[in-house]
Amino acid sequence: MEWSLVLVSQGIESTIVQPEDGAGWGLLVSGHDYANALRTLRLYRLENRAWPWQQPVLKPGFLFDWGSLAWALLACLFYWLSAHSDLRSVGLMDGFAVARGQWWRLFTAIWLHGDLAHLATNASLGLLLLGLTMGRFGTGVGLLAAYLAGAGGNLFAALISVQSHRSLGASGMVMGSLGLLAAQSLSLWRQTPHARKYILSGLCGGVMLFVLLALNPGTDVMAHLGGFLCGVLLGALLSRVPQSARMPKTNLFAGLLFTLLVIVPWWLALSKAGL
Repeated sequence: MEWSLVLVSQGIESTIVQPEDGAGWGLLVSGHDYANALRTLRLYRLENRAWPWQQPVLKPGFLFDWGSLAWALLACLFYWLSAHSDLRSVGLMDGFAVARGQWWRLFTAIWLHGDLAHLATNASLGLLLLGLTMGRFGTGVGLLAAYLAGAGGNLFAALISVQSHRSLGASGMVMGSLGLLAAQSLSLWRQTPHARKYILSGLCGGVMLFVLLALNPGTDVMAHLGGFLCGVLLGALLSRVPQSARMPKTNLFAGLLFTLLVIVPWWLALSKAGL
């Protein structure tokens, strides 16, 4: 069937047949197309000898962790709280404030959103990308890694910006999830002769999705870029220890650390503001 498609693409008609003895399959072509058909098939096999189209999948399927729904609901809760209290002034990402020691803004800003459309965009994308990330790396490990990537994105934007960087939103964390997924193919290194092609395909796919989702005018592109790069870096590190990252104890510890990095920064932000 594959060879028949090759011949059809070159305008050579063929018929798939099986001999009466049932030994294999063949192609019937007209006599005047015979030499051209052989030459076409030889060229096809020569061009594709290093990349067989049918290959074993080392890690088949995707796992989706619905724990990401809890994260989306928590983001909605913070949006509701910020609408009824002054959370933005104490939790907003502010480069000057971070430089003066208010490091907790790197984390608190992730939970704040400008309006309902901003929240809906990040919550919907985050539900999908974070769910795949948690399914790939583990519930606690994936969640913590994406959260750290989001904070890293805020720090990256503050360091790059010439003026004081002020922002809010979970988009850096969402792009961090994308970076983690783009880097997951690094775990195939030295496991298959085609590892380089798989890795390059995964990274290129992640970059293309980043360009599509994260470079919209009027968005915090630097935080998006920083989150994506931090996600790729963390994904590369986690790909070196895939079994350890998925251990129940490791995910429990990572989940507890994530909880602390939600509670402690907000406790510091509110206590410093006297709220």
